[in-house]
Amino acid sequence: MHLMRLALLLTALAAALGLAAITTQTPRPQPASAPSADFSAERAMADVRVMARSPRPVGSTDHALVQAYLYGRMTQLGLSPTLQAGALSPAAVKRIEDRGETVEGLSVVNLIGVLPGRNPALPVVVLMAHYDSVPGSPGAADDASGVAAVLEAVRAIKARGPAERGLVVLLSDGEELNLDGARAFFSEHPLRHRVGAVVNLEARGGGGRAMMFETGPGNAQTIDLYAEAARRAQGGPSSNALAVFVYRLMPNGTDFTLAADRGLAGVNLAFIGRPAQYHSPSSTPDALDQGSLQHIGAQALETADALLRAPALPKATRNAVYADVFGLAVLRHGPEAGWGLLGLALLLTGFAAWGARHATGLTWRQGVKGFTGGLWLLGTGVVVAQAARVLAGPVGDRIDSSEIYYMMLRRLPWMEAGVGLAVLGAMLALMAGRALIGRRLLAGVVAAAAVLATVMGGFNPVVLWAAGIAVALSLWPGGEDETVWGGWLGAIVLVLILGVLVQAFAPEAALLFVWTGLAAAFAAALAAVIGARLERWAALAPAVVATVVVGGWLAGLGHFIFLGVGMDQPGALGLIALLILALARPLAPSRRDATGAADPAVHTLAGLAAAVLILGCGLSMAAGHAEPASAVDVTAP
Repeated sequence: MHLMRLALLLTALAAALGLAAITTQTPRPQPASAPSADFSAERAMADVRVMARSPRPVGSTDHALVQAYLYGRMTQLGLSPTLQAGALSPAAVKRIEDRGETVEGLSVVNLIGVLPGRNPALPVVVLMAHYDSVPGSPGAADDASGVAAVLEAVRAIKARGPAERGLVVLLSDGEELNLDGARAFFSEHPLRHRVGAVVNLEARGGGGRAMMFETGPGNAQTIDLYAEAARRAQGGPSSNALAVFVYRLMPNGTDFTLAADRGLAGVNLAFIGRPAQYHSPSSTPDALDQGSLQHIGAQALETADALLRAPALPKATRNAVYADVFGLAVLRHGPEAGWGLLGLALLLTGFAAWGARHATGLTWRQGVKGFTGGLWLLGTGVVVAQAARVLAGPVGDRIDSSEIYYMMLRRLPWMEAGVGLAVLGAMLALMAGRALIGRRLLAGVVAAAAVLATVMGGFNPVVLWAAGIAVALSLWPGGEDETVWGGWLGAIVLVLILGVLVQAFAPEAALLFVWTGLAAAFAAALAAVIGARLERWAALAPAVVATVVVGGWLAGLGHFIFLGVGMDQPGALGLIALLILALARPLAPSRRDATGAADPAVHTLAGLAAAVLILGCGLSMAAGHAEPASAVDVTAP
C-alpha cells in the first residue's frame, strides 16, 4: 500500500504538470486559405514582416515608412484613414532626450479609420494597437503583432457583413514613450465622445497564450460577453479575475489604461511568453510565435465582433469572479457567491471529518497538526522560492537599470523552473515527514535559505516572517501531522480560512482558495463515503482525480502568475504548492509500517525531495551561465 501511494502521488503530480503543459500551448496558426470570416495568423504575418524589418521609434525614418504603409493598408480595407497629431508629454520628451536625441518638431501621429455601422446613432467600438517600437528592437511582438491582428480582424469583420454599430480602428503612436497617442485620442479626438467599448492588443514577450488581463470597471457584463465570444476563437478564452485584480495594483500601464480610467468597458489582451524577446533585437518576425498571434487575433476578432453586433454594450455593474478552465470555458459568479461556496466547502469538510473520526478515530489535535503542516509548507515555500530566485540574479531594488531588467527577463524561464522545483521539494519533504528528515536539519535549511535570500536579495519582511514561522514549526516537538486524515483535512481548513480572509477583502482574488478548497473538500467527502480508512484504490481515486484536474489547472495558472510577477514575487508559487497539497495530501505514503518502522517508500520520497530542491537551486544558478550579463543587448524604452 505504501508503494502504491507513492506511485499514485508521483503519477498524479506528473499528470497534473503534463496537463498544465498541454493546456498552456498556443493554438495552431490558421493558414492563408482559412475561411474569409476567420482570423488567419498567416495572413496577418504579411503585415508583421513589413512593419518589423527594423526598429521604428517615434521620429525615425522607419517609423515614417511604417506609418505610410499602414495608411495604405487601412485605405485598402475601406477605413478612410485620417491622421491625428498629438503633443509629446514631458515624460516622453525626457525619454527621448535621455537617449541623446532632439525632440524639436516631433509629435505623435495616430492613424484612425472608421468602419461605419448601420445605425450611426449607436456608440462605437474601438479596436486598437500601437505601431511604434522602442529603439533597438524590431518589435515584431510589441506591437506589430497587435497592429497586424487588428487589420486582419477588420478584414474578417467586413467579410461577416455589416453590423449595427460602427468600428473605430485606432493605430496609436507613442505608447512606448508615455501612452501619448492614446492620451491624444481619448482627450482630443471628436470621436472620443462616441466610444462605448474598447478592445486593445499588446505584448510583453514573443509567445505564449494570449490572456485577457484588464477590463473596464464593473466588468460582470463585459466578462459575460467575452466568455461567450472567446469560446469561438481558436485556443478559446484565457483570463481570470485574479489577473485583472493584480494588474490593477501594479504601476504598469498600456493604452487601454486610459480608456479604463474614463470608465469605458472593454478588454485588454496580451501574450507574455518568451520574455527574452521583450524590447529586444531578437523580436523579429521569424522569432514570433505565430500561435500567439493566432490566439490574440482570434480573441480580438470574436470579442470586437460580438460588441459590434450586441443589442447593447456592457455597462459598469460589479466585478465578476471568474476564470477560464483549460481554455474551454469561463466559469463565473458574483462576488457574494463566494460565501456560499465557502460554506458548502466547510460542510463537506465537516462531513469528511465525521466519517474519518468514525472510521479511524481522527482527533482534533491531529487536524491541528495538519493545519500547522500546511502553514509550514507555506512559510517554507516562500523562503525557498526567494532563495532559489536570488541565485538567478538581482531582485527588487537591486535591478537598478533597464539592461539588468531585460537580462533578468531572459533568465525568467530558468527562474521559473528553479523556483518551481524548489517549492515542489518543500512539499515532498512535508509529505515524507519532517521528523524523518530531521527537525533541526529542516530548520537549518530554512534558516540558511532565509539568510541567502536576505544577503543576495535584500531585506524582505515577508520572507523573514515566513522563515520565522517555518523554523519554529520545524523545531516543534510532536508537531508532525502523522495521520493521513489529519494532514489532509488540516490543509483543507487552512486553505478555506485563507479563502474567508481574501473573500472578505478582495473577493475577485478569492477564487484560488474558494474553488480549490471546494474541490479538495468534495474529494475528501467522497473518499469518506467510498472508504474512510483510505486503504483501497477506490477511496484514493477522488484525490487522484482532483490532483490531476484541479492541480493541472493550478499549475497552469502558476505559470502565468510567475511570468507576470515571479521576478519580484517568486513566493507566489509557495501558495500554489499549498493549494496542491490540499488536493494531494492523502496520496503520500504512510510514515510507519505495521511494525512501527519508517517505511522504505517514505525514505524514497524524502530522498526525492532533497534531490528536487537541489536541482531547482542548480537550475536557478545555471541561469547566469545561460544568459550572462555580458550578453545584454537591449535598449531602454
